[in-house]
Amino acid sequence: MIRSAVRGGTLALAALSLAGCGINSVPAAEEEAKGRWADVQSAYQRRADLVPNLVATVRAAAQSETQILTNVTEARSRATSINITTEDLSDPAEFQRFQEGQNQLTQALGQLRTVVENYPQLQSQAGFRDLSDQLEGTENRIDVARTRYNEAVQAYNTEIRTFPSIIGAKVIHGAEPLQPFQAEAGSQTAPTVDFGTMGAAPAAAPANDNATAGQAATGTGN
Repeated sequence: MIRSAVRGGTLALAALSLAGCGINSVPAAEEEAKGRWADVQSAYQRRADLVPNLVATVRAAAQSETQILTNVTEARSRATSINITTEDLSDPAEFQRFQEGQNQLTQALGQLRTVVENYPQLQSQAGFRDLSDQLEGTENRIDVARTRYNEAVQAYNTEIRTFPSIIGAKVIHGAEPLQPFQAEAGSQTAPTVDFGTMGAAPAAAPANDNATAGQAATGTGN
């Protein structure tokens, strides 16, 4: 009976030792980060879903701005074509491709805002005001979702690199660090997408911008 008690105590100590080595905490932290990533994807998808209607609304009032509108449409297409699974979150190259695609769409929407400011008649359209409000709210959601994702990634990456969890992370789980969103210069806040601040009189229509939508900063802080 004493021998059985000793054996039971040994097993309990072994279980506690394994638990302390990240056998449970590492996958728990990973699942938290993956859950936050789903929030990021949802926020970006919401923005992508708004773009076609927004472009169509602007086109009706600004038919001459075909290049800018094309830039937005093409940037949306590129951004939505880059699909990242949770398995790709530890791949720096794939994650960078995704972030660059979303940044290009942000830049294109910034160009669209410049166009809209030259067509104040859009302000009187209830449909456009609703779309612009939704887009502004979505950019804020993206900012929050990215912040929470980065926090979860930081917690996970810390967990797999610190003792004693590093033992389970390497030996049992084969864990790899996840990639966070990287802030760029001037990206401390979500991009401005408020189309409601238009001038009292229309300015001359801007020349078509033939440049492809480039990379733009987005807030870190999903």
